[in-house]
Amino acid sequence: MPIETEAMREAHRLLTESLIYFDGDPVGTRAALSTWTAAENYADCFIRDFVPSALVFLFEGRYDVVRNFLRVALRIRDLQEEMEGHRGLPRVMPASFRVERLADGHESLHADFGDRAIGRVAPVDSMMWWVLLLQAYVHVTGDTELAADRAFQRGLQSILGVLLNDRFEVFPTLLVPDGSFMIDRRMGVYGHPLEIQALFFGSLNALSELLIPNEATTPMLEHAVKRRVQLTEYVRQFYWFDLARLNEIHRYETEAFGQDAANPLNIYPESIPDWVVDWLPDQGGYLLGNLGPGRMDFRFFAFGNLLSVIFGLATPAQSEAIMNLYEAQWSDLVGRMPVKLIYPAMAGLEWQLLTGSDPKNTPWSYHNGGNWPALLWTFAGAAMRTGRGDLARRALEIAEPRLLVDDWPEYYDGRHGRLVGRRANTRQTWSAAALLVAHGLIREPDRLAFWAAPAGV
Repeated sequence: MPIETEAMREAHRLLTESLIYFDGDPVGTRAALSTWTAAENYADCFIRDFVPSALVFLFEGRYDVVRNFLRVALRIRDLQEEMEGHRGLPRVMPASFRVERLADGHESLHADFGDRAIGRVAPVDSMMWWVLLLQAYVHVTGDTELAADRAFQRGLQSILGVLLNDRFEVFPTLLVPDGSFMIDRRMGVYGHPLEIQALFFGSLNALSELLIPNEATTPMLEHAVKRRVQLTEYVRQFYWFDLARLNEIHRYETEAFGQDAANPLNIYPESIPDWVVDWLPDQGGYLLGNLGPGRMDFRFFAFGNLLSVIFGLATPAQSEAIMNLYEAQWSDLVGRMPVKLIYPAMAGLEWQLLTGSDPKNTPWSYHNGGNWPALLWTFAGAAMRTGRGDLARRALEIAEPRLLVDDWPEYYDGRHGRLVGRRANTRQTWSAAALLVAHGLIREPDRLAFWAAPAGV
């Protein structure tokens, strides 16, 4: 990837300095290199945070870093311990890992499966991001032998088994608790958050491609195809929200029974928030943040919507409408630093009840309406996929000078992202990597084509 600007040079330098080594080989990147605000676990390599770094390494031909990461993360699954009397999910991926030097000079891997995390929630998204990175690695390098390795095939089969595990559910979506993905604190996202559904969809596509059919896996793969069809239809129909859908919900009849009920989830029209009625543009739309019995979360979740565009979970028309919404509500959804994670922020009693009065998630900060430079790569990817390179370039022009001057913060505060986050770590690796990926995608828009849904989906 050509290094053309001062910000790109500094981002690349930060990415290189963040590399973590195990037995002499690079195996990942630290979350942040800040020396004065970084939390203790920001010396770890987070599975999710490593994704934009991995894309940079793949774009630049540093295939060894991604290959080593995939192997180490798979190996770490065996470090998972189970609580006495409680059988956890079998061999999920950790949220993060670190390399520690022992007294005898040897090195040891230590992982966090949620037991050290704030809130003690197991990460659901890590295993899906691992699968998606393996798919990206195979497509870019042509190294099909790695995915065909017996250990990798066992890992893929185990992950698919977890994803298809029967639950007390009638929905094709994936049920998860609060704090189990990027929003790793209590934010009222329990149930079926959009980000998890987008990752679930992308993972089913990747697993169908990577897992070799045999006597044991063929029934699972057939099940995966059926589940993906159900998931796709469900999300595209029930999660989609535009002006026509708003009018439909506004006139919903409730307490209806049967398969043909127009309001099968029994959503009450009174739950429509006042802000959304005049905020939603005529030609725009988005996928709702969450959906469940009697519950429709009208908040706009950027990561889930952008991933839905990149993976093809959203239809082409829906993808175009999502980017139209960004253009129409640019100051709210992008502002002074791309991209706002959630809009709008929760405040007052709602903030107290849904976050537990979380002082880090105060209104327009952190997960509660903060702006995250790490999402720049997904915004650029979605924009380029929909032919909106103008929006991708506009976002990059806003982000690049500020990130360089502000020393690559983790997030920004304020309704329009004008303030560096009060408790944000600086020299945040995925903030720097996201800038580099965005540059690469603007130059070559089809670089994420390996994550697009198969034809006909």
